[in-house]
Amino acid sequence: MPPCGFTIFFLLCTHGPPHMGYKSGAPSALVRTRSIAVPRQNHFFLCGLQSTRMAPRTSALINPAQLASNTVRVSWRAAVRLRAGHPWVYRSDLEGSPSLPRAGVVRVLEEGGRFLGCAISSSSSQIALRMISDRDCDETELPSLVSTRIKAAIEYRNALRIPEQSNAYRLVFSEADQLPGLIVDRYNDVLAFQVLTQAMDRKEVREAIIQTLETEIHPAGIVERVEERIRELEELPAIEAGLIRGDKMQTIIEMRAEPGKSPLCFEYDAAAGQKTGAFLDQRENYAAAQRYAHGSALDVFCYQGGFALHLARACEQVIGVDGSRSALEAGERNFELNRSSLTAPEIEWLEANAFDLLRDWSDTGRKFQTIVLDPPAFAKTKKALPTALRGYKELNLRALKMLEPGGILVTCTCSHHVSQEEFLGMLAESARDAHRRIRLLEVRGQSQDHPVVAGIPETAYLKCVIAFAE
Repeated sequence: MPPCGFTIFFLLCTHGPPHMGYKSGAPSALVRTRSIAVPRQNHFFLCGLQSTRMAPRTSALINPAQLASNTVRVSWRAAVRLRAGHPWVYRSDLEGSPSLPRAGVVRVLEEGGRFLGCAISSSSSQIALRMISDRDCDETELPSLVSTRIKAAIEYRNALRIPEQSNAYRLVFSEADQLPGLIVDRYNDVLAFQVLTQAMDRKEVREAIIQTLETEIHPAGIVERVEERIRELEELPAIEAGLIRGDKMQTIIEMRAEPGKSPLCFEYDAAAGQKTGAFLDQRENYAAAQRYAHGSALDVFCYQGGFALHLARACEQVIGVDGSRSALEAGERNFELNRSSLTAPEIEWLEANAFDLLRDWSDTGRKFQTIVLDPPAFAKTKKALPTALRGYKELNLRALKMLEPGGILVTCTCSHHVSQEEFLGMLAESARDAHRRIRLLEVRGQSQDHPVVAGIPETAYLKCVIAFAE
């Protein structure tokens, strides 16, 4: 017998090519309410993005005797994606069409048998696996692993001194914090969380989540927000949103645009609002917009006034436009909380269809010196991208026609399907068609409490451009 042996594997790879329009209806009635505004929170939740950049994989081959029922093999294509840092495995990438356990923890191997890591599984989602660790683990370790990751997420935000900027920020951002399907937001002394995957909905995992949050944050209330459509797709049982621990669901949050300056205050009600509440991902962009804003300002899709209130610190006149009366009423209450610290004596709130209003005002020559466009996600799927870009272009074209020379445009998209290149291209076309030359002052993303992870493009969903119009 030879003193040693070795095995040679040959891999042969062939390379080839990889296999809105908006119609305006009858103009909506423009309903004028009093004044106010408040932030909103990220319209976009990551249901299965793992922000884990995988550590180098072991090169050891797994002995066939070690293979168990909780082991799955994935295609070469999926293995390449996992090694590049993306945590998802689609059902079409599973070898042999295995029956995955519901809310399980499985060992993931590539076609040749090399160990890639462990993943949580879904019995229903097209994202069949979401990587949770590059080390071997099992279901009994999942609660402690989740607890450890939550503590790490909190430490990360403390290291960035985010609590010094605001007492409202995202504590856990799904895959970006290596916790696929878990979202946790802090609103002062109230926490709001969402569970979006089967594994995170396991009884022992939910208990670990709540216990860790209580121990680390000591909130007065922990509230669960429910995304019914996602729970249905994940085949999770229907539950009611509401208070899980404590006795508090309403509070006042603060956002500080500059160190040493007094913060702006906003109401927060966990029983109302979108997703987990306010749009915390725009927090740093609110402050950036305030630095450039001047003159008369228009905030379109203002929600509860996150941008509008910051603009009101720098501008003499501010108008906020939204299609939701309840959001505008919340904006007015927020204005009253901050009236004494604002430059604008009032904020005028208009309930209107943004497309109709901008078309009418641009056609009649209405002018502003600062305009903010912060619409909802027009492209919720890749298929909707062309229509979405037409919608964004219509908004930006109208806004550029309404800007005075020297005016500031703050324009955003919250869809990860719209790349930064595509968004900037749309803006350039809008400027050309509006016969305006614009200079890009800042090209921004979401706040740092919503981490962007290399290798996971879905984590970079928010784009915010601040431009100077000549």
